[in-house]
Amino acid sequence: MENMEMDKITQVVGIYGSPRQGGNTDILMDTLLAAIEGQGISVSKVYPRRLKMQGCVECGKCDETGACALKDDMQKVYPLLENASVVILSSPVFFYGVSWQLKALIDRAQALWSKKRLGLLKRRDGFSGGYMISLGATKGKNLFLGVELVAKYFFDALDMRYLGGLFYRGVEKKGEVIGREDILKEVKELGGQIIGQIKGV
Repeated sequence: MENMEMDKITQVVGIYGSPRQGGNTDILMDTLLAAIEGQGISVSKVYPRRLKMQGCVECGKCDETGACALKDDMQKVYPLLENASVVILSSPVFFYGVSWQLKALIDRAQALWSKKRLGLLKRRDGFSGGYMISLGATKGKNLFLGVELVAKYFFDALDMRYLGGLFYRGVEKKGEVIGREDILKEVKELGGQIIGQIKGV
């Protein structure tokens, strides 16, 4: 994880779901976060592929306390998710879903769902919402259906609105998006939208 200091007013958390460093979704997330950070908004980056964590073991402890009983790197991620104004997920498509690294992190958000259910998850005043960036090699009509459903219910667990995102078909070769000015333009436009939402303009 990078840029771990918590900003008292606003914070954007980018979660890099690809197992491949420097892949297309990494490039798109870097582009998006650079546009946001350049406007003085604090940004934290989370790389599930680098985290030392295990998946949810369904022990039920969080049902009682709202806190995960597993002591690993997710304990550093929970405060970021709780205090963020915006959370952005990115992942290539794997069998119509997100990567296993990202899914493991999402499954561990069960603790935050329990915290919300217990009335212990308190969002700060102001805008809060979540976005998804994803791409896949094929062009099927339902390519992103599973990805979006996972994102939607992840953000629901965080007590945030899912606000959609950017989805691109027919992209596979590593670094391919670097030459796609149309895609990079849309990513930067999303950055401008997020900046406006956070600053209330």
